[in-house]
Amino acid sequence: MALFRTPWEALISWLARMEPSRREVFLAVFALLSLFAVGTTGYVGIEGWSAADGLYMTFITLSTIGFQEVNPLSDAGRFFTFGLGVTGIGILSFVAVRSAQLLLVSDRLRERRIMKRIDELSDHYIVCGYGRVGERLTEDLIEEGKSVVVVDIDEEISASLSKNERLHVQGDAEDEETLRAAGIERARGLILALPDDSSNVFVALTAREMNPNLFVLARTIDHDNRSKLRNAGADKVIAPSEVGADRMAQVVLRPHTDHFLERVLHTSALSRQIDEVQVHQNAPLAGKTLAESNFRQEFEAIVIGIIDADTDAMTFNPSPTERIDAGDILIVLGETDVIDALRKRVCLP
Repeated sequence: MALFRTPWEALISWLARMEPSRREVFLAVFALLSLFAVGTTGYVGIEGWSAADGLYMTFITLSTIGFQEVNPLSDAGRFFTFGLGVTGIGILSFVAVRSAQLLLVSDRLRERRIMKRIDELSDHYIVCGYGRVGERLTEDLIEEGKSVVVVDIDEEISASLSKNERLHVQGDAEDEETLRAAGIERARGLILALPDDSSNVFVALTAREMNPNLFVLARTIDHDNRSKLRNAGADKVIAPSEVGADRMAQVVLRPHTDHFLERVLHTSALSRQIDEVQVHQNAPLAGKTLAESNFRQEFEAIVIGIIDADTDAMTFNPSPTERIDAGDILIVLGETDVIDALRKRVCLP
């Protein structure tokens, strides 16, 4: 077997490996370029024109622009132009049609792939509304390793999400079929970041009926609508404008405290975070006090709060004698990798 192949053999091998429909378009484009070369050469040889005039005449013939001839044509030139036009326009039409079909098929395949991935999800989060707030929430959740499905009615947003291979459903979030396509029955949480509160209220009501165990977080623009959203089924309602104002007030009134918290909690700084882990009944911590578990030395993290699984009561800054029961939720401060290791040792049986 030959160790080296000629360029022609390499091209044939490359074309053989190419997907058939793409190979058709490639060959048609190659034929079209060849036709430009033939047309230019033909006008130079038949009419004695310059290469620039021949190329220009070939272009206006194949593109059907309809400008007047560069120079008067002889009978041989007219027949040559006729053959060039019929052949070239046919090839050009084929390239345009097949390219459009390829794009359409590619989009449909991408949509089917995305919908298949959504159908396989469970315990994921659904973000309704991909504005500034929704986009930031989505990116933060994905960075934390969570599965997220975005629901938005805008076609441009949907196209952008498809291009970036983001799981999404294009449609009205107020429509049950749209929520069902996003896997609302299997989802862990729903985040409502739609542009108006009335839509958030309606979606909260619909989602709560479809999945009673769903955790619903809603954004509100008007503070007066908090109660409406809670009555509609939202577990938590947040007004971003108020959060931003509180944050700015914290910076002004308690600058050193804010600086400390920023250094401790900012991921890019020290990679520390406050997180929660739930104690499994078979975990080594279950039934022990903090002192008995030697928590700080064993896990290199600090327990800043314990939430009782039965009463939902929180104990802030628990004492060493505080008992940890199965099902309790520990609010801990520590390095990201430490908390991940802690979760594996405490949350799993």
